[in-house]
Amino acid sequence: MSGFGYRITDGKAERVSVKDALTCHADLVWVHLSTTEAEAQKWLREEARLNDYVVDALTATETRPRCEQFGHGALLNLRGRSTEPATTGDPLASVRVWAIKGRVFSVTRKPLYAVDAVVKEVEGGEVRDPGDLISEIATAITEDLDPVVADLGDELDACEEKLDPSAIFELRRTVMRVRIGAIGYRRFLVPQRTALEKLAQLPGDWLAEDDRLHLAAAADRAARMAEELESIRERAALLHETLTDLRAEQIDHRSLVISIVAVVFLPLTFITGLYGMNVDGLPFQHSAHAFDWITIGCVLLGAGILGYFLRRHWFRH
Repeated sequence: MSGFGYRITDGKAERVSVKDALTCHADLVWVHLSTTEAEAQKWLREEARLNDYVVDALTATETRPRCEQFGHGALLNLRGRSTEPATTGDPLASVRVWAIKGRVFSVTRKPLYAVDAVVKEVEGGEVRDPGDLISEIATAITEDLDPVVADLGDELDACEEKLDPSAIFELRRTVMRVRIGAIGYRRFLVPQRTALEKLAQLPGDWLAEDDRLHLAAAADRAARMAEELESIRERAALLHETLTDLRAEQIDHRSLVISIVAVVFLPLTFITGLYGMNVDGLPFQHSAHAFDWITIGCVLLGAGILGYFLRRHWFRH
């Protein structure tokens, strides 16, 4: 079984095996599993002897942030960044938690940065009870996500500052990536805020008042990030429309230039085609200077047409 356990008494943490954690007596016993669904279900049912409903919630394949009271404990599902590469549609990995007085069981499918941060807090003596542990997990997740959200905003700021028609394709790729990232993160942060707020209000003596305050602070931070992501999404959509308009203007200008060139050469093509016919009666047909006069006439005609368009400012962007 992949995972670890901690026995905490008076703030002093001792790392133990998953198997030994079940027989420990302490202020808090934390068991964390990082394993497949089948292995976790078997251990939680047969070894930990948890309720089937709790086991199913801890090992569900598809999850979203939520909080639910069950008996004397609480089921909590949060999302945080994983140390493994994330997919575009699911950028955050889940951590599922079952907390009762004196014990906390957590399950992850992928390793999370937040779990590593919580382990350091536990070993540093900052965790004394289930409430402390839950609030540390929530705080670590939000603190880890905060700079990521800020980076998305900074990338969008940079795109807005260097809005240049010559870099449209590069900018559009960046804006699209930022927009997809904002949508993916926001999809989980909005219900995560609700879950943390609900947990902070649950009855139970295993949640101290300071734990509830920390959970409320984490919920507020999640709400702020969700609002920032919504702003980023709207700004990205607006910037994408602006880039699309710039691209359309670019295409229109190039099409105009091509059309003007075609208009300039259309009468010249007619004249050269006319004099290319092998018939009698063409002006200057037998003149020794016919080529010179026709060439001069074509140049003057082309210059006159081009000058007309220049005077009307048809070449401006």
